[in-house]
Amino acid sequence: MNAIDIHRKLEENAGLLIFGILFVSAIGGLVQILPSIFQETVEPTADTRPYTAAELLGRDIYIREGCSTCHSQQVRPLLAEVIRYEAPAHAGESVYDRPFLWGSKRTGPDLSRVGEKYTDEWQRIHLIDPRAVVPKSIMPAYPWLERRKANARNDVHLRMKALQRLGHPYSDEEIARAADDVAGMTELDAIVAYLQSLKIDTSVDQSEGGH
Repeated sequence: MNAIDIHRKLEENAGLLIFGILFVSAIGGLVQILPSIFQETVEPTADTRPYTAAELLGRDIYIREGCSTCHSQQVRPLLAEVIRYEAPAHAGESVYDRPFLWGSKRTGPDLSRVGEKYTDEWQRIHLIDPRAVVPKSIMPAYPWLERRKANARNDVHLRMKALQRLGHPYSDEEIARAADDVAGMTELDAIVAYLQSLKIDTSVDQSEGGH
């Protein structure tokens, strides 16, 4: 019996076809589930901390505007990437990221090490008019960010409270003063604060990496 005959038999026998689908799906599920059962809990690295109220708002704006569609946030342990983006990513650097924004598509550069590489003013100009600082950039402009209030819905404390319940070590005092900390901030201020927080963790061995 050749492959074509086997394929025809599967198509003609609904029960056998269903069994085959379930069998293959079970193998795929086990490959994904079993490693997570035996994997130890990932602990945050020494320099990793929860996002401030401003950074948290900025991260949500970053997600809303689809920035993660074109920018990854993981440096893979490949020579070319390490030369360009510095040390490879560590799982402990991302424990407070919900959801993770590692990504894989890079229409633009990886941003996991962009923090403090440029000044706040450069970042502001780049977001409002990318070609003013990078003439050949294909990145869209986001001029509305400087006109919108970062905490317009007055819910940043609720976001932090939800993350606290998930294990993020926010104190009740930090949550209580969150609205005051971002009072008067625009969305542009918040997303710049978030971008500047994306820095290399100097507390870990940079010769090793990977999620």
